[in-house]
Amino acid sequence: MGLIKTLRETEPFNQLPEEVFAELNQSAKIEKFPAPIHIFNQHDAPSDYLYIIKSGLVEIVVLTPGGVEMIVDYRKEGAFFGSTPIFTDGGYSAGARTVKETECYLIPKSILTKTAENYPHITEFFNKAIYSRVRNLYSGMVNDHAQSTLTQTEAYPFKKRLSEIMSTPAETCTPDTPIRDIARRMVQQSIGAIMVCDNKNKLTGIVTERDLVAKVLARETADCQTASANDVMTPKPYTMAPDTFMYEATTFMMSHKIKHMPILDRGEIVGIVTFQDLMKYRSQKSMLLIGNVSKARTVEDLISAREEIVKVARVLLSENRSNIETMEIISYIHHRIIQRCYDIVLSEMIRQGKTPPDIKLCFIIMGSGGRKEMLLGPDQDNGFIFEDFPDEKIEEVNTFFIPFAEKLVAALARIGYPRCDGNVMVNNPLWRGRLKDWQARVSDWIRVPEAQKVRYSSIFFDFMPISGEASLCQDLREIIHQEIKTHPIFLYHMMELDFKHKVPLSLIGRFSLDRDKKHKGKLSVKQAGSIFIVDCVRMFLLEQQVAATTTIERLDQLVKLKVINFETAEHIKAAFEAFTFLRLRNEITLIDQGKFPTHYLDPYALTKNEQDLLKESFRVASKLQDSTKRHFSKIVS
Repeated sequence: MGLIKTLRETEPFNQLPEEVFAELNQSAKIEKFPAPIHIFNQHDAPSDYLYIIKSGLVEIVVLTPGGVEMIVDYRKEGAFFGSTPIFTDGGYSAGARTVKETECYLIPKSILTKTAENYPHITEFFNKAIYSRVRNLYSGMVNDHAQSTLTQTEAYPFKKRLSEIMSTPAETCTPDTPIRDIARRMVQQSIGAIMVCDNKNKLTGIVTERDLVAKVLARETADCQTASANDVMTPKPYTMAPDTFMYEATTFMMSHKIKHMPILDRGEIVGIVTFQDLMKYRSQKSMLLIGNVSKARTVEDLISAREEIVKVARVLLSENRSNIETMEIISYIHHRIIQRCYDIVLSEMIRQGKTPPDIKLCFIIMGSGGRKEMLLGPDQDNGFIFEDFPDEKIEEVNTFFIPFAEKLVAALARIGYPRCDGNVMVNNPLWRGRLKDWQARVSDWIRVPEAQKVRYSSIFFDFMPISGEASLCQDLREIIHQEIKTHPIFLYHMMELDFKHKVPLSLIGRFSLDRDKKHKGKLSVKQAGSIFIVDCVRMFLLEQQVAATTTIERLDQLVKLKVINFETAEHIKAAFEAFTFLRLRNEITLIDQGKFPTHYLDPYALTKNEQDLLKESFRVASKLQDSTKRHFSKIVS
């Protein structure tokens, strides 16, 4: 296979014009490597060439902490290797060893970097490839904790997306299709629903078996001869995107009593999922946690569900998958439990003869819950946003919501969500109020940034709706952005408070351990590591007046806005994921020992590889702190 033909068929070169192919071909040389030899070793000085395999087979190998070579990948004809030193400042992150005689095209670094200047997608592609391989190495460490195939099957439903199980292409019809034709097609194809599309192929409704029975067969006045899809369809059906997780779809379909869910990608019909499809993949644990939470009638039911989360976490941790996804899934379950607790307590108040005031409100969750970054031992950080009702209703609102807030906080504590040490809960008047009350409160925090007020804001600025009128959340977020835009110096005060604390590493690279009696000989992976990443990223996001929920989504936004470059963001993400993994695994171990999960661990109880990973993650957090400090110090200079 010639080099030009190879480049035409290989990303990212396949997007280049012909004259560039000719230039690359002219500058390249061909070299043969016998087997088995190392073309280069991990950490060797760079050869300043990108290797593209013309023929043969190459192993990509890395050294374990004990000095043993481990094969992590194979490269065949048409594949490339050796890109790390060309597109980063580092050396070779792995070695390359021939399995059989291999012939390679060698493209000089000089021509590649020149080409990349004119076609930036090349640099972006190789950086993604580099960091992807780094993540593969990281997942190898996670794989040490893998359990049996049966156990991993239990986790499968939580990770599967609708695109993997949906039926495609989905059956469609026009609004004027006779219902007899629809019924005949359902029988012939053994399906329970047909989607209705307009003349532009846009979804307008869905006809299900239930629609045919309820709107035709069960009605004496229905005319089977003349009725069409438009007469019996359910208009504007609920839809979901193909990348939606199964656990989310299952909960939604159960709570809305839906049996058929159209799947749309940017408005285009790409498939359909049935509740029966979901049930094929449901495990006993997922049925308990997702299904039974929505069916819970008492706080005791929710206590049982809360205790099961560790089992799901243990299973998810065993997979070679992103621990960020695992954290989002755990957060989703926590949210559903908290939401159901809210509903149960509210129903109990009504049964006792208490009438809720006729106002719009939103029950919000803050802190890690507001970022979808909860693990196994989250405490309560919650509040109420009320619409701007008149002052004469204050007494009526307080008469209902003061006792309701007390009952809600007590119920959540019984379920397993400890009361917040800082009293950031709805039973504290500071954490409930009308939109204009919140505006005055936030304005005071931002304009008079005393230390305690800045601490409050660090918790509060990560909030999201759990129940009620979600638009109130958006209104409050706009208020926050406007206040910070008017008083940007507040971000400097946030930065100052955050940087009173440093990562627990000495100058010679040893861990600095806690001296407090309660946690002596340990360190906090959260308070001394991941929280720095969370806080710094939040500051940049607030400065940009952009809304995003998770820390990873925020980093992606900052890359798009060119506040942080892609390579830096990938380093930060990797460190954040490492903190998450080590913290979650530690929490599971503590629960198994009958202890309450915390983010404190003994770093010297980790393996050498894990200690190195933790140190590198702390260094990433420290560098982010430094760059954040430099950036926001400009505000006052």
